[in-house]
Amino acid sequence: MATAPVANDYADILIGSRPLIDVRAPTEFARGAFPAAVNLPLLTDDERAAVGTEYKRRGRQAAIKLGHELVEGDVKRARVNAWRAFAAQHPDALIYCWRGGLRSEIVQTWLAEVGVRSSRIAGGFRALRRYCLDVIERAAAERGFVLVGGRTGSGKTSVVKTSAAHIDLEDLANHRGSAFGGLSTPQPPPVAFENALAVALLKLPTDVPILIEDESRTIGRLAIPEALFAAMQRAPIALLELDDDARGANIYREYVLEAAQPQEHLSTALARIERRLGGARFQEIKALMDEAFRADAAAAVALHQRWIVRLLKDYYDPMYDYQLAGKENRVFMRGPPAEVVSALRDWGESGEGGELCAQH
Repeated sequence: MATAPVANDYADILIGSRPLIDVRAPTEFARGAFPAAVNLPLLTDDERAAVGTEYKRRGRQAAIKLGHELVEGDVKRARVNAWRAFAAQHPDALIYCWRGGLRSEIVQTWLAEVGVRSSRIAGGFRALRRYCLDVIERAAAERGFVLVGGRTGSGKTSVVKTSAAHIDLEDLANHRGSAFGGLSTPQPPPVAFENALAVALLKLPTDVPILIEDESRTIGRLAIPEALFAAMQRAPIALLELDDDARGANIYREYVLEAAQPQEHLSTALARIERRLGGARFQEIKALMDEAFRADAAAAVALHQRWIVRLLKDYYDPMYDYQLAGKENRVFMRGPPAEVVSALRDWGESGEGGELCAQH
């Protein structure tokens, strides 16, 4: 088989967002890939299963022979054309399969036969995935972190994004991190979430602490990697303080005004916490919510504010205050968002950020 170039600078691949051709089967890709990857498989799921069965029954050479029989003629031409079209649009694209072996070598060879020179990733998905996990472990051990905390609706995500060195875990997880935080599009698989997190960490400046929102261990159905979560539990906290009306306005804007199908989503989310709210409180908040959605535009804002603030006071605030009590000793500044943003900027520029992170 023709020898073709191999790429093994994983940091360069990920930091540069190199386009990636994932030639694994669709079910493999669905379990998780990398942010810049597109799935253009060499074998379909059924073809891969058939080749795997042949390998178990008759060995490697028989499996390879069957694979070539399954992907020949028009089928082969269609797949080569798809790879060639992607390579024409992305000349720096790299190819990978599970271990950087036979499947990616075959794709390289077939592309070379039509005049396209391509490179494959050394070690394939498995090696690049291992590198991503190592990036997270190293960042957790070596980087300083500052958490932005505060009650629900305080604007934590907006404050986090003011720093050039920040990680938006909720964006990576495609979830806003509460019972009401689901979005219209699904969350990524855990593997894809962790890979995207590693890429985000690699792209950050290294001379300042990383700003990150104070999160629970899970965001929707995804778990923050254990090492990173442990580092977050040691980090200093900048605490946002905002009055109830301002927090209610933030939530109204994000969950009602800017949301798709807000009534259906909010009603479903409220029902999920009925048991924890208690039947009477649930019914009262549900009635206020329904009244707000029935109201005309002139009255709706104030009516939405009523059920939102009630939910904050009865449900979210007591839960957050209980959690905060266990980490009060890590709170090093507090105030409204604008003041915290200004203080964090001055604090980072002065170099005190690194010193404070080291103390924790």
